[in-house]
Amino acid sequence: MALAVVRDLREHRAPVSAEELAEFGTDVLAGFVLALALAGLVDSTIRNETNHLELIRDWLGRPPWEMEPADADVYFGRVLRDAKPSTRTGRAGVPAVFFQFLECQFLELRHKVELHNLTGRVVECRLDEMNRPRASAEPQLRIPAGEAEIKVLFAG
Repeated sequence: MALAVVRDLREHRAPVSAEELAEFGTDVLAGFVLALALAGLVDSTIRNETNHLELIRDWLGRPPWEMEPADADVYFGRVLRDAKPSTRTGRAGVPAVFFQFLECQFLELRHKVELHNLTGRVVECRLDEMNRPRASAEPQLRIPAGEAEIKVLFAG
C-alpha cells in the first residue's frame, strides 16, 4: 500500500457566475414547491410558504441559504417584533422547512453538496428548535365579562 498526495479539487473549479447561481436558486425553489406539493400541501399553503421565503430573501438581499444566526436574530427579533405571534411562528417555520429540504432532499444530500460546490457554503438551518419563535401556549380566547365585572366597569 502506497501513500498518495491528496489535493483539494475546489482550487481547480471554475468560479460560478451570478447567472448560474440565479438559475440554481430557481431550480431549488421549484424543487421546494414540488416537495411541498408531494407532501400534500394545498396550493394556497404552498403560495404562503414561498411568499414568506421571498420576503426573507428580499429583506436579506441575498439567497436564503446565506442567512446567518445574526440575520435570523435581527429578522425575527426586530423586523417581526410587532407582528402577531402566529405570524412570527409561521414565518419561522418556513426557513426551517426550507433548510430541511436543502439539507436532506429525499434523503440524498443533493442540494447541500451542490450548494457547497457552487458557493463554498455549508447549508444548515439557523433556527434550531430552541430559537424558533413559538406561538403562545395559552389560548387567546376572549371570554365575555360577567354581570358583576360589567357593573364594576361602568360604576368606576
